[in-house]
Amino acid sequence: MKRVYTATVLTCLVILAALICCFRFLNLTGGKDHLTVGFVYDNDESTPYTYNFSLAKDAVEKKYGDRVTVLTCSNVLDDEMEEPLRDLAGQGCDIIFFNGYSELVRTLAPEYPAVQFCQTSYMDMSDQTVLANYHTFKGEAYQGRYVSGIAAGMKIKEMISEGIIQEDQALVGFVAAFPTPEVISGYTAFLLGVRTKVPQAQMRVCYTQTWSSYPLEKSAAQRLLDDGCVVISQHTDTIGPAIACEETAEKRPVYFVGYNQSMSDVAPGTSLVTSRICWEPYVLGAVEAVFNDKEIESVLTGHVHGTDISAGFDQGWVEVEDLNQQLAAPDTQKAMDSVIDLFRRGYNDFVFKGNYTGVNPEDPGDTIDLREGYIENENTSYPLFRYILSDVITIVE
Repeated sequence: MKRVYTATVLTCLVILAALICCFRFLNLTGGKDHLTVGFVYDNDESTPYTYNFSLAKDAVEKKYGDRVTVLTCSNVLDDEMEEPLRDLAGQGCDIIFFNGYSELVRTLAPEYPAVQFCQTSYMDMSDQTVLANYHTFKGEAYQGRYVSGIAAGMKIKEMISEGIIQEDQALVGFVAAFPTPEVISGYTAFLLGVRTKVPQAQMRVCYTQTWSSYPLEKSAAQRLLDDGCVVISQHTDTIGPAIACEETAEKRPVYFVGYNQSMSDVAPGTSLVTSRICWEPYVLGAVEAVFNDKEIESVLTGHVHGTDISAGFDQGWVEVEDLNQQLAAPDTQKAMDSVIDLFRRGYNDFVFKGNYTGVNPEDPGDTIDLREGYIENENTSYPLFRYILSDVITIVE
């Protein structure tokens, strides 16, 4: 009897061990039981850009609970990245996400081969050689910009039809941080969206030369409004432009189109619509990949180029949300949905296309003819359209 009991126990142990091996082979246990995940923010969650990025951290905590330990560093300037980077790696982070543009991430990654470093794309990576533990990623923001431009264009068209403004007053303002390809690509796509509804629309751009400054951004927006702009959008990090629109609306009708975060709470009378990059799909996919000991790019769907990846509406990496139905022109949602459907079905060659000539502000001899079209994010997640459209976009000095 004793021998039978012993044999039974041994048989059960063998079966249990075999099942555990089988589960691990099939990745049903997740490969790892626990991860330490780091996030490094260039600002804090009071700014729209960082708040939007922090939603991905919240999604990780919500999905994995006590299976993850999340460590966060905020207000880290690009040239001060090294210390928090080394600190997080030293605390045992398995994967670290960054929303800043520091070169230090890429140069320090080789020192920590066991850590996956994931940075929001900040340069053309197509010709760069990087190690397998350094990754770049970004949502294809031009798609959301273009769709939100359609909403703005429909509102401007309504203002013209109601006699609020004349056709030659169809002026759009844009508060921009720097004249980088990422920023230029975004505001160009926005204007081209507007011009699908108001072909005569013009844009004025005012640079702040900083990513985050409430007074400078508000002042730039106010200058554009004083110049007659009826719609303002931005690629900067504070609520300053939205507040400027809300204050100006007390005197005349103006509207605001947001980026990264809805402004309906701070600008309820002017906030029309918001587009944003959704960081959650990438971050959740990357964490899942590390849990399962898989390469990050192997579990994500998008435009993959080595360890660099981007996607748009098709994969939920871009959203347009919070359309103010009380302010929007009739059928705005329908018009936006029809274009979003095109993006979701893989069409993207219609945005940067038309009878336009663009000039590179850093090299006037470098021009582009958009009659032939241009496809953004074709070879890299970082936007590369860097041309100012002649006759329709004016840079306010």
